[in-house]
Amino acid sequence: MKIRTILASALLASSALAAPPLTTIQDVLYKADGTRFNGTVMVSWTSFQAADQSAIATQSTTVKILDGNLRIQLVPTASSTPASYYTAKYDSDGRVQFTETWSVPSSAQPVRLRDVRVAAAGASTGTPAADTGGVTVPIPETDVTGLIADLSSRPVKGAGFAAGRVAVVDSLGVLESATGNSTDCIHVDGSSSACGGTAPSFVDSDTLTGIVDGSNTSFTLSNAPNPAASLAVYRNGMLDAAGVDYTVNGAAIRFLAASTPQPGDTLLASYRIGGSGGTSGGAAQAYPSSQILCGGTGGSTSATALASIGTCAIPGGLLAPGDRVEILFDLQHQGAAGGYTFQVVWGGTTIVQRAAAVGDAMVSARADAGIQTAGAQLSHQSWGSILPFAVGVVNATDPYAAGITINFQGMLAQSGDTLTLGGYSVVRLP
Repeated sequence: MKIRTILASALLASSALAAPPLTTIQDVLYKADGTRFNGTVMVSWTSFQAADQSAIATQSTTVKILDGNLRIQLVPTASSTPASYYTAKYDSDGRVQFTETWSVPSSAQPVRLRDVRVAAAGASTGTPAADTGGVTVPIPETDVTGLIADLSSRPVKGAGFAAGRVAVVDSLGVLESATGNSTDCIHVDGSSSACGGTAPSFVDSDTLTGIVDGSNTSFTLSNAPNPAASLAVYRNGMLDAAGVDYTVNGAAIRFLAASTPQPGDTLLASYRIGGSGGTSGGAAQAYPSSQILCGGTGGSTSATALASIGTCAIPGGLLAPGDRVEILFDLQHQGAAGGYTFQVVWGGTTIVQRAAAVGDAMVSARADAGIQTAGAQLSHQSWGSILPFAVGVVNATDPYAAGITINFQGMLAQSGDTLTLGGYSVVRLP
């Protein structure tokens, strides 16, 4: 009985220590020019279980091929679990020449390369697209290193995901589709709303409310400028400087002591209110910075009928609702025969027309055009050597989408004198 136990234990130990069966692959390799191949072949594989239940670990081995002779012994994989394959990578002349996939059968006799090559190449970490029997075998996701972790880290579709719509990422990192109408605009937080907003409104030649007595410095506008930087305050036609001559807080204007309005001063203001394309939700302006559209010296006239002494042609597509155009110009009168008349025309609408006396050697004026959805609101201020300061506002319906022309005109009351457009500039403000 004791002898039987010893023999059984010896047989079990021998079985446990027995190596798995091997198949010998032996062949001679040639190059296409008939010479023998010299180099190495690195054979790699993933873990599998051999037909005799031996556990084969992932590994690789490199064999030299001398004078074309290849000989290597490998565990058969044709009947392994799971179905496994070897990847053979041939190296010669210092670089990889080609790679092929092997399926090694069980054989007591040496087999040639043609007996182990698989018709379609596959990776050593899985199954080739087609084996020698032409059967397609899928690669399990668990056999691809890192695939499950990579798939888990990618964004996934949520319940609200729909094809053909803008994708947004919700607070949980899930891909959803933006909701709203097809004409809405998408915000950076994924919400949507109607594009654009209310167009800006303009106030021109607004009279400051307050006592002009040489000591009062507090005045009030009819509205609070929005944005505050759009405010322009004029004293007797001269532009005051914000922060130097006055400060603004909402609709309240406070002049600094050195700039206190004096009796007889005329205080006017122009500014924007409502949508501004920014904080109030208006549409963004197409041209966010100021542009000088025209400028320079103008011409002269000695005619006693209105004649053009300068023009500024604003091209089509440049102006948009919310823009403002400033027009500044100076006139000089030479002669003593009589007075003269000047006017500025926006398209077909006269912005300003005034008659000056013979003693008005110089006249200065400015006009502003607040561009609206259709047409523009025009205002003007003008004064001269004798000509009193005057202001006015007019509405223009002239279309501007295809472009518009500003025309400076003048005429003499008596022949022999000359009226010159000394200088002008036209500036587009956003």
